[in-house]
Amino acid sequence: MTINGDRLHADRPAVLVISSHVVRGSVGNRAAVFALESLGHAVWALPTVVLPWHPGHSPSTRSMLPIADFSAIVDDLCRAPWLGEIGAVLSGYLGHREQADGVARLVSEIRKLNPDALYLCDPVIGDRGGLYVADDIACAIRDTLLPIASIATPNRFELGWLTDFEITSNNDIVTAAATLRPERVLTTSAIPMMAGSIGNLLLRDDRAWLAEHREIANPPNGLGDLLSAAFLSRILDGEADEKALQNATATVFEILARTVKRGADELTLEKDVSSLVRPFAMVHMRRVMTPQAAS
Repeated sequence: MTINGDRLHADRPAVLVISSHVVRGSVGNRAAVFALESLGHAVWALPTVVLPWHPGHSPSTRSMLPIADFSAIVDDLCRAPWLGEIGAVLSGYLGHREQADGVARLVSEIRKLNPDALYLCDPVIGDRGGLYVADDIACAIRDTLLPIASIATPNRFELGWLTDFEITSNNDIVTAAATLRPERVLTTSAIPMMAGSIGNLLLRDDRAWLAEHREIANPPNGLGDLLSAAFLSRILDGEADEKALQNATATVFEILARTVKRGADELTLEKDVSSLVRPFAMVHMRRVMTPQAAS
């Protein structure tokens, strides 16, 4: 690695990533693993499903280990002699409700060895068109994984479904996010305050920040996976919440803009490692009033 920056020379904890795997493309594990490794983390990767490409391109074969085999692999990992290397877990798309139990077992075993280990739950269950996973998978993420997560990164639709809130404003996002158990809730596709923009809203305790950037039409898939990985890495590095949000958002926007300029239909992560390490994109930051802060 020839990118300049102290980030690549410091010792960083390993991260276990549990999500979907595509043969072609930069979504799920493919996006998160590349981003985390580029940022200096050793990565353990466990696929939940395997697909030739993202289903948004066209229908394709969807393959998944039998749940007994998935659970057996989880059992092996739980007793792995190197489990103490892991400082964080990131979970995304699940292919079966019982995979949530496996994720929870891994998080529990890792925290026995490293009580400070973080768990980021990206509840990949749907978008504005509704749920795109089975109801029992969405419920398992809500009931089994979110209560043990340190960080959650739902999109606006997912936050509304998980909390049973109707979300029409950023105040609604803050109110809904405050009902979830994770210490930090980072909601993507938040409601922008500037025309032609899109935002990410982070809530922690009684503090909230909105990071906005210019909206780009017809973005490729994988932005949520990329944001989760970039934000987790920044938090593991000890960055303040507001700075971690700003840098992770800048990374995603910069890579998105360059991908679209190239005319690519998948995020061109391999060409934009510098954007992961040291992004320069302009991101407008603002504080958002929370009910706790106002009282």
